[in-house]
Amino acid sequence: MSRTAPLPRLAVLIDAENISPRIAPRLFEEIATFGEASVRRIYGDFSEERLRGWAQILADHAIIPQQNFALTAGKNGADIALAIDAMDLLHSGRFAGFCLVSSDSDFTRLAARIREQGLDVFGFGETKTPKSFRQACKRFVLTENLLPPSDSVVPTAKSKIPVGSSPASTSAPRKPAQATAMVQRAIAQLEDEEGWVHLGGLGSRLLAMDPEFDPRTYGCAKLTTLIEQAGGFEVRRGGGMSVQVRRRELARPA
Repeated sequence: MSRTAPLPRLAVLIDAENISPRIAPRLFEEIATFGEASVRRIYGDFSEERLRGWAQILADHAIIPQQNFALTAGKNGADIALAIDAMDLLHSGRFAGFCLVSSDSDFTRLAARIREQGLDVFGFGETKTPKSFRQACKRFVLTENLLPPSDSVVPTAKSKIPVGSSPASTSAPRKPAQATAMVQRAIAQLEDEEGWVHLGGLGSRLLAMDPEFDPRTYGCAKLTTLIEQAGGFEVRRGGGMSVQVRRRELARPA
C-alpha cells in the first residue's frame, strides 16, 4: 500500500497589530494549500481593546498568543519577539517554510534571511504592504482576498487609507484586462512552436514573475476564468483536466 508523502511543516507567525482577525478562517485554508501549519503563534499586546477581535478567536484556530506589553509608546516589542522566535524556529531545522502574516516592511530582512537558509517564505498582508516585503517572499497573498465575500476591507490598528482614496476604492478588485500584459509575457517565455502553453506551467511562471500574482485580485476564482475574461487569449481543453493557452494573435485563420 502506497503511503502519502507528509506535508511540509510550516511555522505560522502572525503580527496581530496590523492584520484583521476576519481573515483567520480563510487564512488557514490558504496555508493548507502550502503545507501543514505545525506552529501557530500570534504576537501583540492582547490587553489592548484594539486586539480584542483576535483574542476572541485564538482558541478556534489553535493559535498560541505571545503576549507583549506595550511598555513604551512608539516601540513595538511584538515585532522583535516575532523575529526572535522565527530565528529560533529556523535553526531548529524542523520546518520547511514560514508563513509571515503582516503588512509591515520591517519583516523584509527576516523573510530574506529565511530564504537564504533555503526555506520557503509565504507572506500574507494588506494591499498597503510595501513592495520590498512582498518581493522577499516566495509567494505573497493579499489578505483582502481572504476576507469573507460580504466584507469590504476592514482597517486594522495600524492601517491608514491613502490620501485621496476611500475604503471602497482600496478593496475593489482589478479588472481582468489589467492582467493581460503580464500573462502575455509569461506565455512568451514558455510557448511551443504553435504558441501553446500548459495552464499549470503558466501559473507557476506567473508566480515566479510576481510572488503576489493571484486571480482573486482580479475578481476571478481561477486562472482559467481570469484568462478567459481578460481577452486576447485562446483556451484549448483536452482530455481529462488538460488546459492550454496561447495568445490570440497566434491563432491561425480557420
